[in-house]
Amino acid sequence: MAELLDISQPTLSRLERGLLQPTGQQIGKLEQHLLRPSQSADRILARLINSSTSRVHLIDDRTHHLLAASPARWSEWQLDPPEALGKSLLLYASPEIEAAERSLNSIGWFDDVAAEMEFATGANCDPEVPISAGMVRWERLLLADGRAVRLTTSLPA
Repeated sequence: MAELLDISQPTLSRLERGLLQPTGQQIGKLEQHLLRPSQSADRILARLINSSTSRVHLIDDRTHHLLAASPARWSEWQLDPPEALGKSLLLYASPEIEAAERSLNSIGWFDDVAAEMEFATGANCDPEVPISAGMVRWERLLLADGRAVRLTTSLPA
């Protein structure tokens, strides 16, 4: 904990006993540390996605690398799961998805730990990773390692 707060062990002991008050920066670091999900939460998220009956997948929020997908999503795609995991899905994006992606900075997407948005997309006409016209929900989450991910769900019509 002393390393996290960039203080000595004796200073940490004084903080713990209430002899010193933490700075605003130290409080912020503690909050981030305590609110970060655990690796078991990451495993639960992966299990929920991998067993979901919804059309859902999880990507790295910055690289768009595929991290997990539901059976319903895999059944739509003409991809081999072991080869597809870790590959960017951005090249399959519809024009509407590309536009939504370009809007993320302006709406503060990367400033919010748990952002979400819904938008309409058109089809992409790609036989390998087809995207049907309809509503899409993006939800931003943090993994235990601090990496931001995006849960992408195709909403029922």
